[in-house]
Amino acid sequence: MSNVSRVTISALPLPSQPCTLTKNLTPDPLTPSPALFHNLRREKPSLQRRARLLDAEAHFSYVAPFPSAFPFRIVPPEGEEDTDKAALIEKWLSVKEALQERAEQQAGSVLKKYYPDETEIGDRPVKLIGLSETGLRDCLPRLDVGDAFALLGTPSLLPSAQEEVAETTQDNAARRELIEVLSGSVVLANEDVDPEKSWAPWSLRYSGHQFGVWAGQLGDGRAISLLATPHPSDPELTYELQLKGAGRTPFSRSADGLAVVRSSIREFLCAEAMQALGIATTRSLALIAHPSIPVVRERLESACLLTRVAPSFIRIGNFEALNPPESIFYLGGGGQQSANYDALRKLGEWVGRRVLRLPGIDWEKGDAWGKELVLEVARRNARMVAGWQAYGFMHGVINTDNVSILGLTIDYGPFAFMDIFDHHHVCNHSDAESRYAYDAQPSVILYALRALLNSLAPIIGVEAASGNKAVTSGWVDGVSAEQITEWRKEGTQLVLQELEDLFQKTCAEEYRRIMNKRLALRRVDSQDEGKLSRPLLDLMADHSLDFHSTFRRLAYFRPSMAQPAEGTETDSNPALDEYVKSLLTLTLEPQMVDAVSATAAWKSWLKAYAARIESEKGDWAGESDVDAARERAARAANPRFVLRQWVLEEVIKKVEEDMDNGKRILAKVLQMACYPFEAWGDEDDPSPEESLDPEIREERRYCGIGEKQMLGFQCSCSS
Repeated sequence: MSNVSRVTISALPLPSQPCTLTKNLTPDPLTPSPALFHNLRREKPSLQRRARLLDAEAHFSYVAPFPSAFPFRIVPPEGEEDTDKAALIEKWLSVKEALQERAEQQAGSVLKKYYPDETEIGDRPVKLIGLSETGLRDCLPRLDVGDAFALLGTPSLLPSAQEEVAETTQDNAARRELIEVLSGSVVLANEDVDPEKSWAPWSLRYSGHQFGVWAGQLGDGRAISLLATPHPSDPELTYELQLKGAGRTPFSRSADGLAVVRSSIREFLCAEAMQALGIATTRSLALIAHPSIPVVRERLESACLLTRVAPSFIRIGNFEALNPPESIFYLGGGGQQSANYDALRKLGEWVGRRVLRLPGIDWEKGDAWGKELVLEVARRNARMVAGWQAYGFMHGVINTDNVSILGLTIDYGPFAFMDIFDHHHVCNHSDAESRYAYDAQPSVILYALRALLNSLAPIIGVEAASGNKAVTSGWVDGVSAEQITEWRKEGTQLVLQELEDLFQKTCAEEYRRIMNKRLALRRVDSQDEGKLSRPLLDLMADHSLDFHSTFRRLAYFRPSMAQPAEGTETDSNPALDEYVKSLLTLTLEPQMVDAVSATAAWKSWLKAYAARIESEKGDWAGESDVDAARERAARAANPRFVLRQWVLEEVIKKVEEDMDNGKRILAKVLQMACYPFEAWGDEDDPSPEESLDPEIREERRYCGIGEKQMLGFQCSCSS
């Protein structure tokens, strides 16, 4: 992408009409177009901040970022105490809205920049504290960020003096615009009536099951998509930029719509860490703090906006909103609209054609798409959750509204990576029933896929009955409720077993593939899981060993260690004895390790592992040193650095206490998370700790298991 010309964020090209979500799905009737939405922001801005049920046919609502403490503190100006309260609210909001268009716009840019009133800008001091080089490179290679990386300083785990930032007018202009837009202070839009030019930010409507209970309409309560732009390598591959924590939307219910430094750092780092591990995920772009905006969570915190990027943020809950379960019981939420089957059709066609780009379907000829959509979503999510299991990742809140249509890990909250291995570990202290425990994650993803099938089943039933032709506009006009129920039953019966079989098969195959990769095995044997992977995990669980450190240590195992040492009459080998001892140190709970039984169990497993390695010597043809090649392969699949809970808590604390130094530490941890397989801390250097460079010493510490009190640390949903 080096030859791609770079442009500032306001000049990013917009996707063509067929690839634009807001041009193909149905807006909230109260905000029917960018032009009318812009007028609403002037005349009645409370409509985009007021929690409400959208009309049943709506897929989204236009809404502009508005990072502000909530409840809003609206005090009548002196002499206006008798003003009508409703009018006072509208006036107060409209003054703070970004409605002022400025003359300077980049040449060729369709989007215009709208600023708040000059008197309001001073109320919003902001600070760039994070920027992802990998997210920028992979998703937005043409975005000019100016001197933003220089502003953040040199990544380092150690406090350092403030660095000078070179002043270059052009670069600073690009960086300033980036911060203005991604902080929610400036709105990118265009109120032109020409549909090719009209644009406004939006939030999606969706519903869902939370902890297995139907919750009704949920929606993007604190997320606002700013814009979409095509990737230079594929004009039909569109990336959305979304602000998380940008203020209230119609879906916020009683919440403030904000995010805090703590939760934003967690998602910012983990999304890029997951990408580095090869697990499908939304991506991170930037973190911008609002130190002056107070946010009440478990404690008083300050606001922070995360910019995340994905081809689409549509999730299973978007479909559930348009065809909810027939037997509805509410827990929370704000109510639920009746089914709208034409809106369901419209969303399905859009997702199948433009988001999933389902192969083998001739859209112009009207081929059926419902069944293939469900199965493709199943494939993608099966591969994703297999990656979670293989790398010990726990999501924490796998509600149906948190399951992506694209099979992306999305909505990072109380997540955690495994420490001491425990099949049943729960990372979310709000999960009292262990619904989202580590070993339950595949079954919970399957639960969400069944919910997707339930929503699309009537369409699938009709398509099957009509010779595999797609439904068309008005397909339920004049149809009885009983007929729709019958179609739902037929569609479910047609697909359910295939869905479950496909999910389980895909998940199992992907899990075996990754686990064999982690064990540096080149062939996948059907017996590997029963003879190697599962017994290995049981060993870790039985003897309280650290999940990640154990896998990394296995990279240094040699099959020769399992053979009797030369010149001895027994089957023992001192090298194997020492190696097993090193494995048993990988715990912070040595009192839980029975050295005798653990040693015997490990030796038995390692001999089986050695035999399996020896069985594929021929697969390493061309390697002069097979042991060294295997070690390289294992190290490239087993991270040296893991984004553990103790690391996150320490980084968050340092950023909250001192953002200037904290942002350098954050940048270094991001760097380690993006390249987790590197030998951080000079891993192979046997020198004593005290002789190492202080930065290298800190790298080693950050690659460690941490303190015992942080083992199995649980977060809350507000994380």
